[in-house]
Amino acid sequence: MPELNHSDAPLPFPILIGDIGGTNARFSILADAEAEQEHFPVVQTANFETIDDAIRQTLEKSKVQPRSAILAMAGPVQGDEIPLTNCDWVIRPKTMIANLGIEDVLVINDFEAQALAIAEIADDHRETIGTASENKTASRAVLGPGTGLGVAGLVHTQHQWIPVPGEGGHIDLGPRTERDLQIWPHLEPIEGRISAEQVICGRGLQNLYHAVCAADGIEPSLKEPADITNHALAGTNTQAEETLTLFATYLGRVAGDIAMIFMARGGVYLSGGIPQKILPALQKPEFRAAFEDKAPHTEMMKTIPTHVVTHPLAALSGLASYARRPTSFGLATEGRRWRR
Repeated sequence: MPELNHSDAPLPFPILIGDIGGTNARFSILADAEAEQEHFPVVQTANFETIDDAIRQTLEKSKVQPRSAILAMAGPVQGDEIPLTNCDWVIRPKTMIANLGIEDVLVINDFEAQALAIAEIADDHRETIGTASENKTASRAVLGPGTGLGVAGLVHTQHQWIPVPGEGGHIDLGPRTERDLQIWPHLEPIEGRISAEQVICGRGLQNLYHAVCAADGIEPSLKEPADITNHALAGTNTQAEETLTLFATYLGRVAGDIAMIFMARGGVYLSGGIPQKILPALQKPEFRAAFEDKAPHTEMMKTIPTHVVTHPLAALSGLASYARRPTSFGLATEGRRWRR
């Protein structure tokens, strides 16, 4: 195993572990490398002015005072003040160290945490769609439609799993079929383009539903993403059904693109709440057909498996794996770790 230098020495136990999304924040504490994680109730980010306030209230429920923290957050990690992409919180590690009694803080991208989670995911925590893979160390990718659309890769080299974060959810998404061309004019571009995240996430589902209704010349009657998916899965609203079918198709297209970028022969994993909720739609032919439709590489794409992550706290599990065995992962910490 490679030797650890000062910058990537193990985080001292006990460790506060956090998965900070645009809507929800999830926390746990790992007392030591052999301990079970102590999980806490899900925090609604809108209910707290700052992440520090949320952490204080969370720690009131525990008898363990953490010495360090590893936080996965939605957005790129740069500088001493780290804003989240889809909520008003700003992570300030120096303030945490000064005010929360924590001496060591590591902040990474939330989809690095999802990538850590898929390194060792058990069969009973995933639902396979398509052919399963027996290649234990082949590259993998994770794609997560939720509040936004997160993407990360996972590469195995030098006896380590290396997560590769990025902002792949913001790649362009364009029309291919005649029906797409009818719908696309009703999607609102941002600075002249339609990104994958504008269609493949919670609010993207709403955007797509409204565009389908506009293309059909009818007034939309469903308000929330859950309403759309519930009616679609129940077969009680024609536009909702088409919306969900198209959502699965477009997710398949983007997942296939990501598979080719990372040459993810070890599989593409769909994480987050939405894929679990729409699993019946993803198990229909449209998702895999769109995933594999990458001529001239269709035959290769047929060999790449896709999985829906069903672990309820996958990111926290991935972060705990890193906290317990940091030398098993090539996680870059430079510029993302603060110490007292």
